Parts: sequence; structure tokens; C-alpha cells
Amino acid sequence: MLKSRFGRWSKLGLAGVAATGALMLAACGSPAGAGGGAAGGGGSAVEEDELKVALVTHAAPGDTFWDTIRAGAEAAAERNNVELLYSSDPDGARQAQLVQQAVDQDVDGIVVTLAKADAMAGEVQKAVDAGIPVFSINAGEEAYKDMGVLAHFGQNEFIAGQAAAEEFNEAGAQKAICVIQEQGHVGLESRCEGFADTFAGSSEVLYVTGTDMTNVASTITSKLQTNADIDAVLTLGAPFAMTALDAIADAGSSAKLATTDLNADVYSAIGDGSILFGIDQQPFLQGYESVEAVRLYATGGYVLGGGQAVLTGPAVVNADNLDSVAAQFEGAEDAADSES
Repeated sequence: MLKSRFGRWSKLGLAGVAATGALMLAACGSPAGAGGGAAGGGGSAVEEDELKVALVTHAAPGDTFWDTIRAGAEAAAERNNVELLYSSDPDGARQAQLVQQAVDQDVDGIVVTLAKADAMAGEVQKAVDAGIPVFSINAGEEAYKDMGVLAHFGQNEFIAGQAAAEEFNEAGAQKAICVIQEQGHVGLESRCEGFADTFAGSSEVLYVTGTDMTNVASTITSKLQTNADIDAVLTLGAPFAMTALDAIADAGSSAKLATTDLNADVYSAIGDGSILFGIDQQPFLQGYESVEAVRLYATGGYVLGGGQAVLTGPAVVNADNLDSVAAQFEGAEDAADSES
């Protein structure tokens, strides 16, 4: 039931994205006569004024997931004549200060993550009061409307957890742990809640310190050693999945591993069978569509999704459909090589 229900939502969301992309290209490339000026088929495209957009995330240092969001944002910025200002801080209060800095820089739009919405609310409201259009991505689906944010781009985290549970159910798993790397992160908590809601066996949350991979490894290893009947491990980020692989081996466990959020390493591990599947929220789309949304709003007050959340996931990636997403992760490998 979940797959058919999400499939319907996914098709609607992607149709909206495609229609918006076509609208944006038409707006950028239409003859001058379409918007005032010389009519006729040979008119030149209208040159749009540059916009300055701030992208403010709660990315932790070294978390490669955010490289994909930033790559999407930069691609949209290049296409839409946008100067992109990127900043991040995993601490809610400090991230809020970055939003205030963006307001002080008189940006034309702000894209922000709302993992800790309570800490962000005051500064986001200041941006809205200043007349700056604000869009949220990745985290904050439950809070963005109350904060005056125009639209949200991301996956529904509860549904993402349900999707992971269905995959483990099909694999016959009976006892699972859902590993949360940042206690209090509403999106991560919601993923585990969705997982528990749909998983046919028993599950529990295991908290680890995501900023300390030694702690992540030792905590998972210890849990598996003292609970030999655990046969499924779900991590909530690609780097933690790769650490969990080693932890499972060190514990002598045969537990199956899966993760939400992918990178090139996880893609390869799905290919060789060491990771069962990944739940992809398609972060490139989050970065791309949110930056393009600022241009659309500046062009004519257009709001993607009509103010409703625009879903970018979850999309299940497993051995059956791995080839269809290969280009995404080849690009990630190229980016990593250019930065090293």
C-alpha cells in the first residue's frame, strides 16, 4: 500500500518539477515580444538581473550529503543568474545567526534548513518581515508554514521510515535498530517513528554521537554483540552506513544493513551486496529547485507546489534499479576527486 500511495505522490511531485523547469526555461529564453519588446521569432532572450541568494544549512563538517545539495543549488544558480552565498552550522542558534547575516547582506532570497525550527524561528521571521522570500529544504516540513516560509522541498521523513521498513519486511528481518546520529533532530526522529510504525518485527532506536565516528562504531558494535538476535540495522546517513559496515563485521553479526541518504560509497556497497538498499531523498533536487524557486518568485510571484511541501523523496535504490541512478553518483565521485 505504501509503495502505490507514494508512487502517486511522487509522480505528481515530479510532474510539478518538470512543469516548473519548462516554465523557467520559457521565461528565460522567450523572445522579447513575449514580455514586451520586439515581437517575432528572431528576438533575443531577455537578460535577467542577477539575484543574490543565501543557502543556510545545518550541515556538520565532513558530511558529504550536503555536497550534493550544494551542487544542485550551484547548478540552479548558474542557470538562473544567481549569486549563491553558502554557509552552514549544525548548532541551531549559530545557524540562526547565519540567517541574520544573510538579512544584513540584503539578499534577494534565503533557502534554509529547519532541523531545529524552534532555534531558527526568530531569525527566519525577521527575514520574512524584511520582505525577503524564504524557502526551506530538507528539514522543517512540519514547521515551515507557521514561520512564513513560502514552500518546502524535501522528503516526508515519516514516509521515508515506512519505505525502509517495507524493504526490510520483504527481506524477512525480525529485529531492527534505527541508528540516530543527532538526538533531537526532528527529521531523524520522524524517520525512526515511521520505521517503527511499519516494520513487521520489533525495532528500537539507538542513539550515537554523529560527530565522533569512533563512538558510532563502538556503540553499534556493542549493541550487536549484546543482542545477537538483531538482524537489521538502519542508519540515517551515508557516512554512518559505511561505519556501520565495519561495526557489523567487528561484532561478528550477520545483520543486514540499509541506510537513508546515499553517496558514491553507499552506491558501490549496494552494488556489491554489502548494503541491502538505500532510501534516497534526492538532495540534488532540493538544492536545485529551491534556488530556482527564488528566481521564479522574483519573475512573477510563482510558488512551487502552491505553498505545499514539494516531495523529492523517498526513492528506494537497490540492486534492481541501481543502474538507473548511476550518473548521480559518478558525478559525486568526480566532485570529490576535484576537491581532493
